[in-house]
Amino acid sequence: MTKPNNLWAKRWVRLPLGFVATSLASLLAFHAGQDIAEVAFGNGVAEAAPMVSAAPKPAAATALAAKPVDGPFVVKSILPIAEPIKFGKFYWDETRAPASGALVVTVDLEARVISVFRDGHEIGAAAILKGYGDKPTPTGIFPITEKDADHVSNIYDAPMPHMLRLTNDGVSIHGSKVEMGYATNGCVGVPDEFARNLFKLAKLGDKVIITDGKKLTVGQPILTGDHAN
Repeated sequence: MTKPNNLWAKRWVRLPLGFVATSLASLLAFHAGQDIAEVAFGNGVAEAAPMVSAAPKPAAATALAAKPVDGPFVVKSILPIAEPIKFGKFYWDETRAPASGALVVTVDLEARVISVFRDGHEIGAAAILKGYGDKPTPTGIFPITEKDADHVSNIYDAPMPHMLRLTNDGVSIHGSKVEMGYATNGCVGVPDEFARNLFKLAKLGDKVIITDGKKLTVGQPILTGDHAN
């Protein structure tokens, strides 16, 4: 569920939104950005700005290009997001992805951004709400264990539309009022329409990776080892 967070109501934050890669060697940042606790008071607009990294030069002229890793959990394409993303706004485009394939969701708490991948192709991205203080959003790799389109929290008696449960103690992804000045009690809050789109595609057992500023290079696996099975 979401709750007003008056402490941040007059603050602004720039949330750098990554996933802009100029080549297979470009750095892919899962939308790394500033922490909200580190920005100053102001009257700006909450938004996520793109972060572009230049491709590294080869060590020698004869160096061979590294062959990209293939597989359903390897980043293959990203959404061309080149504008600031405000709270409540999201991007969803499945045209670059195959009609079917393994789904994996990544969440970067530092940047407050969620991304959805199908067969390694990013099909959705949005700014999120997260938990603070004594109700932080946990990090780790979580399988989706329950789906409920009309869920109501039995702890807070609050609606959690299109809920995807991640932990036994109630942490989930669900539709929220994603606006400045709001936070969650540990859940990942996303815009309602984004939550509806994700709910339609997600299956029980699909993995959600929650990190706090983790970066990957294009072509590296999103999931490895037992988690990729």
